[in-house]
Amino acid sequence: MGYPDQRFDVNLSILFTELPLLERPAAAAAAGFTAVELWWPWIETPTPIRAELDALKKALDDAGTQLVGLNFYAGQLPGPDRGALSVPGTESDRFRENIEVAADFAASVGCTALNALYGNRVEGVDPQVQDSLALENLVLAARAADRVGAILLVETLNKPESPLYPLVSAPAAIEVVDKVNAATGLGNAKFLLDLYHLSMNGEDLSQAIKAYAAKTGHVQIADNPGRGAPGTGSLPLERLLDELKDAGYAGWVGLEYKPGDRPSAESFDWLPASARAAG
Repeated sequence: MGYPDQRFDVNLSILFTELPLLERPAAAAAAGFTAVELWWPWIETPTPIRAELDALKKALDDAGTQLVGLNFYAGQLPGPDRGALSVPGTESDRFRENIEVAADFAASVGCTALNALYGNRVEGVDPQVQDSLALENLVLAARAADRVGAILLVETLNKPESPLYPLVSAPAAIEVVDKVNAATGLGNAKFLLDLYHLSMNGEDLSQAIKAYAAKTGHVQIADNPGRGAPGTGSLPLERLLDELKDAGYAGWVGLEYKPGDRPSAESFDWLPASARAAG
């Protein structure tokens, strides 16, 4: 048990950001990792030109890194946005334009998990209108994910850092997961369980693991406070990951933490080099 018993991947949208995007897979590989994940890398466009998609695929392939998670277009992230799919107008349209692009790219690199961030509440818009739009778009995304053999992830964020995001508890995200699965009949919508976000919301992490491990499709971690590497805060992450494994979760654990003042490559001293390559 413990960290060496997990399958870790590195989130290249928060780690190795001191490097250009196309150099990050090789940097992760040099640090000993064989699996990575990404937020949607092209925050300005849901439909990048083919050459940019091909270049990222080549960078992943050349590094020998497997992309195990990819966000759909989510607006300005990092930045003020927390997704686009529930935001009426242009942003919802951009999300829809992105669905097949993201799914096809995921298929091209063997990525089987696509994360759809819900989006912030918009002042002056009825929350029920946003929720109806969200369900429509999530159903489209779930069908596209299913077409390429992938799952659709729905993520809880935390209220202190994302005060306008409506899914700030595990039950809130699970409710959306259940609605999407009921609407599609596909069963491929899953919960993205982020231990940092749940802890920031003050949830009982052990209880959330027991309650929702069976509906969890991906896990992400960072320590709290600070969103740093394991061991920089007070969360018992090693124990919590063991609890997840005991509850039946056998998927990936994404390292989605800030490296602090040091280069990203120096932020992995908590994890033995022999435990970084994932089978």
